[in-house]
Amino acid sequence: MSRATLQKRPEEVQAMFDDVAPRYDLVNDVLSLGQDRRWRKIVVDAVGAEPGQTVLDLAAGTGTSSEPYADAGIRVVACDFSLGMLEVGKRRRPDIDFVAGDATALPFADDTFDAVTISFGLRNVSDPHQALREMLRVTKPGGRVVVCEFSHPTFAPFRTVYTEYLMRALPAVAERISSNPDSYVYLAESIRAWPTQDRLAGWLSEAGWEDVKYRNLSAGIVAVHRGFKPGAAGTAAERAERASEYLRRRASRRPH
Repeated sequence: MSRATLQKRPEEVQAMFDDVAPRYDLVNDVLSLGQDRRWRKIVVDAVGAEPGQTVLDLAAGTGTSSEPYADAGIRVVACDFSLGMLEVGKRRRPDIDFVAGDATALPFADDTFDAVTISFGLRNVSDPHQALREMLRVTKPGGRVVVCEFSHPTFAPFRTVYTEYLMRALPAVAERISSNPDSYVYLAESIRAWPTQDRLAGWLSEAGWEDVKYRNLSAGIVAVHRGFKPGAAGTAAERAERASEYLRRRASRRPH
């Protein structure tokens, strides 16, 4: 794949990720200057899962995004449609449940998961609207979705610099360290073609998620969207208070 549009052929995207799987995590770390680790930690905090709950991690790839849940004693299902990615992940973390699946037709029953999350994968789905509806279907009433995706910098001059980096520097760096640098041309273009933060929030609401909010990271390079499935006990304010209380408890357990 060399050109990105919002109309993607699943078999081409799958083949691309199968090809880059062995060095995918290393390349991401280099290209993001290590920021991807910080972004993923923020996603885990936004999901707010606790032991006894079950999390579905979509587009999980090699399981890097799933590891924090497993390490905390939370059951996590790492789902991806790239068999190459899943094979790498299973070798690395045999304790995590890796499942092959398409985000637009998830192989899970209704109301299965306490939370569903997808990081840097929704823009690669052939039909993101259907994927958001599928996420809603498999989430328990009152459960939550967290979407972390590349987005649009909020400061116009920086946006220009960032676009230049995407289209020039990113493929050049990938050529040195990736087995398939052409894939990163596609990835750069898919980021540039992706909708704004507000538009993605609208997509979530249209799919049926409630109380949708987002947080910009790194000046809008990345945005984390969060929403809830209708049916939660209590009001939106009460849900927000429970989420805040969870984050306070996590903060109090961290070493100082």
